[in-house]
Amino acid sequence: MTVRDDAAAIAGDIARLRHSIHRQPEIGLDLPMTQQKVLAALDGLPLEISTGKELTSVTAVLRGRRPGQTVLLRADMDALPVTEATGLPFASQISGAMHACGHDLHTAMLVGAARLLSARRAELDGNVIFMFQPGEEGYAGAGHMISEGVLDAAGDRPAAAYALHVSSELPCGVFSTRPGAMMAADDRMTVTVRGRGGHAAMPHSALDPIPAAAEMVTALQAMITRRFDVFDPVVLTVATIHAGTAFNVIPHEATFSAIARSYSAASRRRLREESQRLLADIARGHGLTADPEYVEGYPVTVNDPAEAAFAAATAARVFGAERAVEAQHPATASEDFAFVLEQVPGAFIRLGARPPAARPAAAPPNHSPAAVFDDDALACGTALHVELALGRLSAPRSGTTEAAEKARPDCG
Repeated sequence: MTVRDDAAAIAGDIARLRHSIHRQPEIGLDLPMTQQKVLAALDGLPLEISTGKELTSVTAVLRGRRPGQTVLLRADMDALPVTEATGLPFASQISGAMHACGHDLHTAMLVGAARLLSARRAELDGNVIFMFQPGEEGYAGAGHMISEGVLDAAGDRPAAAYALHVSSELPCGVFSTRPGAMMAADDRMTVTVRGRGGHAAMPHSALDPIPAAAEMVTALQAMITRRFDVFDPVVLTVATIHAGTAFNVIPHEATFSAIARSYSAASRRRLREESQRLLADIARGHGLTADPEYVEGYPVTVNDPAEAAFAAATAARVFGAERAVEAQHPATASEDFAFVLEQVPGAFIRLGARPPAARPAAAPPNHSPAAVFDDDALACGTALHVELALGRLSAPRSGTTEAAEKARPDCG
């Protein structure tokens, strides 16, 4: 039987695990119920299992029958602070929490992969690390797991790392990845503009921060269009602005917050430097001060070109070329798998999970309270995890393209 056949055979078990996790979503770094579900599902497999100290992570190591390199496979496990509105029979039972981004599918798929790879242990030339990670949604769970040693769990650093993420934008069972930047860096800025309060009828006796803050908002947008290359784009969106308490009072200060996205380390650095310089100059021109607090979040998710080619070729070989497409552009969302890819060559791969009845333009997106993902994607993701591990460990790279060439489908 093929890996796809074996994945289809356990699809029911994987779906039941996914539904159980979906009913009891947990947010952040502390996911005790989800952790216990994963541990129970892995029980009895020939794995070396450890759990996190500062977070409820699960790390499982499968050692092959023969020595070799190590491959890491990751699944994130946390949910979002969203009230579910799907009406599914396995909808969230936790008020204000929902698996609106599909991490319940990721967790179930990786458990399925652990089962199938354990059954194929004799075929493994090396080791597999299964990384079950809390806190992807803004809590840097991958960074915490790296600090606690997940990359060294098998004794040597992985030669490659892969992660799948379901998407309602793609048809169910279609895989998409690309070389280079796959997801954006995610940074945040909060700016406090300080002046001198006074009577609104006598602005000359005060230092009004509101006009300066308004000028800063528009100047930041102009800076984006004039200071940054359109072929290495950045996005900066001011999402909140607050000032004042009454119609006849000039406030002492105004604050606004923004989110910044970028696709290269150089543009990310320049965005921070240029925005802070611009804000300081505008404040100075108004006789005010500006205090920008710039917080760097997740870095750019950068796929290793050879690993992205290998992942795409593997998906094409296993599922057919029509189900392995190259993403034309990086996504504007961010991912903390970026922390892993900063240290290990690998690839982040999107997996379509849009229900067949949903029209592409009308399908609720990830993070929506109405987001629905097709269970049929579970067997696809499980099978690709397994094929990536088997293929990468059986074809260690001596050059930069050997693994990709070995996995390329036979077109003859």
